[in-house]
Amino acid sequence: MFYGVYVDASVPDNRVLRIHAIKLVAPPHAVVCDCSASWLYGVDAFRPSDRFLMRPSLVVPHGSTRVTYAGVDCREAYIDPSDVLEIDSLLITSPIRTTVDLMRKLWRPYALAAADGMTRAGLVSTAQVFEFVRRLRGFPGVVQARQLMKYIDPGAESPGESWTRLRLLDAGFPRPETQIVLPDQDGREIARLDIGYRDRLIAIEYDGREFHTADDDRAHDERRRAYLTDALGWRFEVANSDSVLGDEPALERRLGELLELEPRLPRCW
Repeated sequence: MFYGVYVDASVPDNRVLRIHAIKLVAPPHAVVCDCSASWLYGVDAFRPSDRFLMRPSLVVPHGSTRVTYAGVDCREAYIDPSDVLEIDSLLITSPIRTTVDLMRKLWRPYALAAADGMTRAGLVSTAQVFEFVRRLRGFPGVVQARQLMKYIDPGAESPGESWTRLRLLDAGFPRPETQIVLPDQDGREIARLDIGYRDRLIAIEYDGREFHTADDDRAHDERRRAYLTDALGWRFEVANSDSVLGDEPALERRLGELLELEPRLPRCW
């Protein structure tokens, strides 16, 4: 499950299993927080490089004993009791506190992906995030949270789509639509586009490594996009982790040409 905690591979992965795993390393007074809290809620907010490390993040009240177990991140802090839930005798930050903490602390694209994921899962609403962030004063990272809260979109189906959307927004482009459904003449769905501008017939799709690297997957993507281009006139810009998380502004420049807009450069992340 994570460092020092193992389970038979045949055991189904669910919230109950994850709670029991963290209880093995978390004392009763510790509160599960940050990416570990979202993980318990079923939303993976870990950085890609940390996705398989799964280091539990805990916070304990000031003056109490910190967790010294190897492979556990633990800090002292004050958390309002109203921001803590108890699930099966395990303390965990509430969904709204978890969401806003991630928005404050994570790198900008990862922070938006976490907020998108929490809202998509139905754990929080954008209205709740707005109200919670509005009341924060003096917390580290609150400025970032205020900037990102207006960009939250539960339509994002993967972190890569959230990262890509943020690059467009930070470049000064109009807010794109998420999950654009294309119907046939009978109203049946024939395709769904990650994000795009329906009025301009411009689609931006994020090809992640998991589902878009095999030869068959790439061939399918090419046939699908070729059909939508020839039959419906859509133009495509394809992004991946290198073009979205890298330093080169090629993605913004290519899309700027399609939109006939000059991107705002350099970006802030």
